[in-house]
Amino acid sequence: MGEVDPAFIQDAEHRPKLSPIEAEGIPLIDLSPLTNSPEAIEGLVSEIGEACKNWGFFQVINHGVPLELRKKSEDTSRRFFAQPSEEKRKVRRDAVQVTGYYDTEHTKNVRDWKEVFDFSVEDPTLIPASTDPDDNEVTKWYNQWPEYPSDLREICEEYAKETQKLAYKLLELIALSLGLPADRFHGFFKDHQTSFIRLNHYPPCPVPHLALGVGRHKDAIALTVLAQDDVVGLEVKRKSDGEWIRVKPTPNSYIINVGDIIQVWTNDRYESVEHRVIVNPEKERFSIPCFFSPAHYTMVKPLEELTSEKNPARYRAYNWGKFLVTRKGSNFRKLNVENIQIYHFKIPDSELADRFEETLSINK
Repeated sequence: MGEVDPAFIQDAEHRPKLSPIEAEGIPLIDLSPLTNSPEAIEGLVSEIGEACKNWGFFQVINHGVPLELRKKSEDTSRRFFAQPSEEKRKVRRDAVQVTGYYDTEHTKNVRDWKEVFDFSVEDPTLIPASTDPDDNEVTKWYNQWPEYPSDLREICEEYAKETQKLAYKLLELIALSLGLPADRFHGFFKDHQTSFIRLNHYPPCPVPHLALGVGRHKDAIALTVLAQDDVVGLEVKRKSDGEWIRVKPTPNSYIINVGDIIQVWTNDRYESVEHRVIVNPEKERFSIPCFFSPAHYTMVKPLEELTSEKNPARYRAYNWGKFLVTRKGSNFRKLNVENIQIYHFKIPDSELADRFEETLSINK
């Protein structure tokens, strides 16, 4: 990436700490009861619920994704990013072709110290043609694949199938932890889901105390399933005290985090948590997140089963496809304002209080 561009430099209050706190509390959950001990499912569901409530993040082992396939995915990712920039940029993404290679992404309007390759799980992916709420036209996003590595497409598509299986298992456990039927969330993803997978490469950085691989953010999607190598990088903002906690990689595990959509569906019962990625002065780092996302026509709002007169819906409904198109568009230009967030759809506490008062008066 050459000399350090000022665009990479974080404001002082957002720079990583030189003496980090190592994470010990992020739960490590064994999913083997799903296949080996059906009688232990209740305990597993309880673990998942506690992790979602208290952390918003957890790690899983014995998850069912074949280790050999994961290794192949990591290897082909390394081979792709090892190419010269001019080769990688042959599949560069832009505002029209939104999948492929990119190396100038910004988070909170600060450039990330990374390069990525994105591909959609469904090819093509159906998506709104514009952000205009009155425009019902739909367009298609197509994947683009590099000539090298020649096996990248085949491996990535097979890997996508396996991570989807894991994501559905996790959604079922999350639904059960909320007292809902296991398949409660399935309908949102059944047809035309907008999930995508990203190959991340974080090169060694000469100023790891000033820059970040990814700046602080929350995931706008429903659920993230993250594979990472053995180089420490992920930091999670602990809910209890706001401290940044560095997550030590557990071999062959996946790191799972609740996204904004689940926060809205659960009416804030399970919260999406802020996280970021630090960089290393000597070692490169690779990771592969799967961003599990519903169909474009999904109206995201609190589930009726999880709201009541005493716990009214805290969010106005929003169209996921329009939200996604707005977010994607911001990848290609620096914004003068903050990108669209779920809190823009949050109903103010004062309004909720007024509604509660009205309900009480009607019931008298």
